[in-house]
Formats: sequence, C-alpha cells, structure tokens
Amino acid sequence: MSGFETLRALVVLGATRRGHMTLTVTDVAGGLDVSVENGKDLDLKFRSELASFVPSSGLIRLVWHGEVIAQNGLPYQLFGSAKVVPPAGAFLQATAHGEAVLVDSMRRAIGDAKSVVDLFAGCGTFSLPLAQTARVHAVEDVSDMMEALAAGWREARGLKQVTTETRDLFRRPLLPDELAKFDAVVIDPPRAGAAAQIAELAKSEIGVIGFVSCNPVTFARDARVLLDAGFVLDWLEVVDQFRWSSHVEVAARFARMS
Repeated sequence: MSGFETLRALVVLGATRRGHMTLTVTDVAGGLDVSVENGKDLDLKFRSELASFVPSSGLIRLVWHGEVIAQNGLPYQLFGSAKVVPPAGAFLQATAHGEAVLVDSMRRAIGDAKSVVDLFAGCGTFSLPLAQTARVHAVEDVSDMMEALAAGWREARGLKQVTTETRDLFRRPLLPDELAKFDAVVIDPPRAGAAAQIAELAKSEIGVIGFVSCNPVTFARDARVLLDAGFVLDWLEVVDQFRWSSHVEVAARFARMS
C-alpha cells in the first residue's frame, strides 16, 4: 500500500463516531512512524487487529493512545551523524530540505564557537550536527526528548561532548551566570516565542545568538529586546518549509556590537 492508502486503511480500522481521530505521521528511514489519538479503545481484539495490520502496512512503528502496538525496526531520524529515535509524535522540523537549510544557518551563526547551549533543543535537530565542531548543552522541557537525544549521541561517533538538561525555559530560563559558560546560543522556541529567556539573554554577556523561529510576529518582538540590549542583526533568512500554508520559518544571527 502507498502511504495515503495505509493511513486511510488505519482510519477505517480505528476511527469512531465520538470525535476526530488524530494521526501524527513522521517520515522515517524505511517507512512511516504513526501515533494515533482519539481512536477506538484498545481491547484485546482490537489490539490484535492493529498488531496484524502493521507488518503488511509498511509502518515502522504504530503508537495508539501513547502505547506502542508494533514496531518493525527503529523509527530513527538522522541528525548529523547521529541516529535518534524520537518519542512518538515528538516535535520535528516540517521537511528534510527545510531542516537542512536551518541546520546550515545555525552552523554559520555559531561560527567557530567551542561551547554552545541549544535552547528548546527538541530531540537534537541542531545540537547533534553542531556537536561535530563544538561542545553542546541541550535544554528542553520534555524528558523523553532529552533521553532520545542523549541516546543518539552515545551511539554516534566523532562528536564533541553533548550534555542534556530537562528544564521549562518559560518558567526557569537560563540566567546570565549560567549562560556565561558558553560562547554562543542557539534558540528555537515554539510559536509563542521566548520572552522570559530572551530577557535573560539580553542581560547576559553572550556574544552570538543563532535564532530560529516559526512565527515572525513573536520573532520580531523578541528581536527588538535583543537589539535594544546592544545586539546587531547580522543577517536573516526566510525558509518556506510549511507546504500548503502561509507560514514561514525565520533564521537569524545576532551578535554583540564590539
């Protein structure tokens, strides 16, 4: 079956009249990684039906209401040279091409920095490629994502040290004395932006910030704080990776005025 045929068959098998069944579908090596919410309840009979469906469907992993039903191989993402198995439904960049452009942008943003902190790091989209040349400390508030990143780093070869920290950056942003340990910052917040963390970056002595945003409105708000604190916007790029929508991604480099 093709990908759409597989998903259609899964909906026919598992949808109910109680509401909208939600599928989070990720393209992984060898097939699709699918996480389902608001489908049929998992009783013994239905669990068996789903388990039988997976081998013939081309799915690499099927997660139903947070429970792994069946898995054919590892549903990994390649971040630089590291293979990472994200938690089901975890945040990832929208397209492989868009991700590659953003990673290249962040490489150029940090330049020859030897130690980098990656804020809102996800599963390591930026942390692991940047670890080819710099020590990286990755911070994210979802422990499962941090564990996936750390596991991918441990299995990879030729990378600098990567450490992880589970922390809510909205409530507990890194403070200037903590940021003083790093040469550069990479930050990729959700659509709400990162007002609390940006305020601490503005007060810090950090010299370089690589900033990725999926919301130009909150990016502009946060950028204003950095500019008022003495940063200069070196460059800005727009990445159109959200297909069939008007949304865009923004990548930028901020540096302290010398």
